[in-house]
Parts: sequence; structure tokens; C-alpha cells
Amino acid sequence: MDQRSPPQRTAAIVVAAGQGLRAGQALPKQFALWRGKPLVRHSVERLAAAGCSPIVVAIPAGANGIAQRALAGIDNLRLVTGGVTRQQSVRIALELLADTPPDRVLIHDAARPLLPPQVVSRLEAALFDKPGAIPVLPVVDSLAYADGDAMGAPARRENLRRVQTPQAFRFAEILAAHRNWTGEPAAGDDAQVAQAAGLAVAIVAGDEALHKVTYARDFASIAPVRMGTGFDVHRLAGGEELWLCGVKIEHTQGLAGHSDADVGIHALVDAILGALGLGDIGSHFPPSDPQWRGASSDRFLTHAVKLAADAGYRIGNVDLTLICEAPKIGPHRQAMRERLAELLQTGVDAVSVKATTTERLGFAGRGEGIAAQAAAVLIAQ
Repeated sequence: MDQRSPPQRTAAIVVAAGQGLRAGQALPKQFALWRGKPLVRHSVERLAAAGCSPIVVAIPAGANGIAQRALAGIDNLRLVTGGVTRQQSVRIALELLADTPPDRVLIHDAARPLLPPQVVSRLEAALFDKPGAIPVLPVVDSLAYADGDAMGAPARRENLRRVQTPQAFRFAEILAAHRNWTGEPAAGDDAQVAQAAGLAVAIVAGDEALHKVTYARDFASIAPVRMGTGFDVHRLAGGEELWLCGVKIEHTQGLAGHSDADVGIHALVDAILGALGLGDIGSHFPPSDPQWRGASSDRFLTHAVKLAADAGYRIGNVDLTLICEAPKIGPHRQAMRERLAELLQTGVDAVSVKATTTERLGFAGRGEGIAAQAAAVLIAQ
């Protein structure tokens, strides 16, 4: 028999027994609505979709009714009253599973609602070689120890990682580790309990999507998807460079405007700002401001993408149509897509650039200018 064949069953434990007071909600944060559902339901649904069964949810004392309503309709679910500490709650849940022990178990925080399936796959694969595995992220900021209210010695971020959940373990080993846990020093997570028992714990790549919902601002209303449209026009003139979608094109005329007049990028910026409800390009980069004279429109698009990220969104896809008689867009379309994808921080397959004419009607048909219309879809991160 192949010794590396996957175990038969993976169970999951969701730790949801805290009070979540920092979130500023009227009830424990794990039962508060987040993106249209109780926060804990997101985590449980993601684990169920990953094939975990059963799923044990550790809840506060007296919360049975609200927990049942929050998790109604999810199969193979068990509720258990948790303990005073996180470690106690996990131990209680593990003991509940011990009657029919699974081969492995994922232990997850209810406050991490977005669980990418690839993280689960990496954790499960790591359990072939080690009894435990945790998802981690690199530390990107400089670090220092605190010496009272002054800066102390620097810390080497290269040796540090941010630890996330779910944490994965072979069931028998983590159950034994919890049963032997003395309670000192206090364990911040199950990996520390495993380490104290002498278990090796692998690290795998985590995901920024696994951020922890903690504060009231994290519950601010955010739609899963937002969409905006944009439209812009610039006139063609002699003596100007022609920039379209971040690509310089050799042509007898260029577009006139306060910046480089890249009509394609301007329409995209308006589409993104429209999706965010943040006005238009003129309100962020007014033509009356001399600092934007001749500026590259790349800066405008980068700013719009940052505003989207700050609001909790990434670019889903964009669709741009250039309206002109000349120049021909076809020979430059792929270069335009690649440059826009770079600026939008997305894949080329999420960027559409098309062109059409007005059958020689109107200003575009007469070759007096170029118009662009764009649509942008933003997806919550």
C-alpha cells in the first residue's frame, strides 16, 4: 500500500467561544453579520467545502440558540460549549471527536472567514511528513523590541513569520499533546501546544486573505463585488505625443490635455473611482493644479488601484473600448493589455481592450479626437 496515500478523514474545529469585545458589536463578533452572513458561518462553510467532516464549533456558554441559527443547514456540524481559554476550548472539541477519531484535524479561528482552498491543500500535504503544519506569512515591516516607551534592540524580520489558522495536525498526536499540556507557559495557539509535546510543526505558505476580523472597522459594510463605468474624450492635435493605455504610439497627431491625455487610462480611472463611489478623475487630479501638467496617466491609475485596495477590493476585470478612426489599435492591443495588467496588479486575462469606429460620424469619425469607455469590476479581498 502507498504509504503517502491520504488519510480517510479530516475533521475540523472552529474556535468561536470568545466574546469578541474589541469588535464593538452588540453580540459576540463571531455571530455578528459580516458580508451578509454571521462571521462564524463563513469559516464553517469554507471548511465544509474543503471536505472536512465533522466540524466541531466551540461556542460560549448559553450561545446554543444563536449558534444554531447562525449555522443552520450545514451538515455534520457539532456544537460544544468551550472553555475559559482557547486551549481549553480546543481540548474539549478534540475530546468530542475522540469517540470516532479522524485521521487529521484542522483547527481554525472563527474570526478568519476567508479560507482559500489552496491553503488547506498545502497543510494536508505537509502532514505526510510531519505531525503538524501551520500557514505563515513573511514579516514585511522593520521590527524592534520595545524598551518601555523607547525603541530597543532591532529584531530580525528575516527569521520571523506571521502565523495564521487553520493549523493542521494528525489527530492522535495533537489530542495527546493537549491531554499532556500543563498550562505553562500560556499557549497562544495549538502549534505551541504541539511543540511543547515535542512534535515537529511544518510551515507552509499562508494567504493574506486569511486576515483576522478584529475591530469594528472590519465590520464596515463592504459588498462582495462593485462595478463602475467611465468615459473620456480628448482631442487630437499636432505636436503632441500619443499615449493610449500606457503605450506610446507613433502617429501624426497626439492627444491634447493637461496630463499626457491618455484617454484609455482616464476612462479606466473613472470606472474604478465610480465603483468606489469616490467621484471622478478631475476631483482627484484637477486640471487646474500645475503639478499634473504633462504627468503620466500611469500615476492616476496606480492611485485608483491603491484606493480600491485601501477600501478592501482588488481588480476583478476591466473592459475598455477605444473609439477612433486612427490609429489602428489591433497591432498595439497586446502591449496595451500587458501594461494595463501591470498597473492594475492583475493578470492579462482580466484586461480587455477593444476598438471600434463611428463609421466616420461625429468628432471621432472626422478624426478630431479619440473617446474611450470602460467598465471595471472590483472584488472584495
